[in-house]
Amino acid sequence: MPTISPSVLPILMLFASNVFMTFAWYGHLKFKESWLPLAIVVSWGIAFFEYCLAVPANRWGSALYTAAQVKTMQEVITLIVFAGFSVLYLKEPLGWNHGLGFALIAAGAFLIFHKWS
Repeated sequence: MPTISPSVLPILMLFASNVFMTFAWYGHLKFKESWLPLAIVVSWGIAFFEYCLAVPANRWGSALYTAAQVKTMQEVITLIVFAGFSVLYLKEPLGWNHGLGFALIAAGAFLIFHKWS
């Protein structure tokens, strides 16, 4: 049975946790007519599953990466997941400014991960 590399597992878990979190935070925007307290409770329930993935991903990831690197991965993954969510679920297009902003964040991630001598 194949196993997942310890360096890849936290990244996959962060992707999965971000899908849950994005739906928890923004999924209700398609149902703005629904009762706000209901949206809060449903979002909180969805966020539980995000925590079940994010907490171990951060713990296991910190065994191989620095905390700053894990946080940087989290932020880049969040943008990737949100970009897909925005276009596919919310039907909101992304413009050149979004692409440029994401590229600048990716440049920041490079600075965090690059081995400086």
